[in-house]
Amino acid sequence: MTSWPIGLSTGCFYHQSILECLPLIRESGFSMIEVCSSPEHLDFHDLNSIQRAAERINDLGMEAYSFHAPFAPGIDIASSDERQRAASVAEIFRAAEAAAHLRVHYFVIHPGPENPAAIAPEEQLPRMQHVVESLNQVALRCHELGIMCVLENKLPHLLFGNTSDILWILDGINSAEVGACLDTGHALLAGDLHSLIHKLSGHLRMIHAHDNRGADDNHLPPGDGRIDWQRLMRDLIQARFRGVFILEMAGNSDSAITMSNARRGRMYLRKVARELALQQGDL
Repeated sequence: MTSWPIGLSTGCFYHQSILECLPLIRESGFSMIEVCSSPEHLDFHDLNSIQRAAERINDLGMEAYSFHAPFAPGIDIASSDERQRAASVAEIFRAAEAAAHLRVHYFVIHPGPENPAAIAPEEQLPRMQHVVESLNQVALRCHELGIMCVLENKLPHLLFGNTSDILWILDGINSAEVGACLDTGHALLAGDLHSLIHKLSGHLRMIHAHDNRGADDNHLPPGDGRIDWQRLMRDLIQARFRGVFILEMAGNSDSAITMSNARRGRMYLRKVARELALQQGDL
């Protein structure tokens, strides 16, 4: 299978209201989106804001496929401070409830804080245990809401940003209703893009697709960086991936350029997929 659907994260417009950018996204031919939880973009604490967004998505004939949980230095579901950890889980719960109102399939979450990974060795295991405990709560709440929690691989310099950590965390979660979202750019920077596809294959539900030049998390359109997308797609075929590609790209101050980049990234992915299908005799 090489005909994976391609959607767009609204995170490229994180600095403006989702209501303003939805028509631009739809006009560019994207009907499937991942909703960004940036406060400027969508106030997920406000049910009226969520309802307006849901109605606009429906009116435009679009689908909110996934919702990205909030992430910031103050949100730490691995914290050794029980009060901070509880407050962080409560914030994630509110975001999951907003996601359910939007009728998404997947709730994407970073399994840990956005702080650099340098911690004392004796803190590593307790903090990983805290993450598992918190994610068990989040997974249960998502199940109650009718959505699936999926864990995204993080940048390698962040806490729990390496492959062994995310596999350990996935193994420690009680619920089978937890999946994984492969972030291609993060995996390239970690140096394990292709091995990670196979290691996550039993959990893999969706792809955050973006490119970079191997040094920084540029969030470039696919094809503008160093990722070998044909090899990546071959790996996904071998892993029997049946999910969706969500383009997760950096925005530009000019919305027209942002959407031009999104269309170019989509065209590139479709081109590579078609070439691969021809090679395999699928067309």
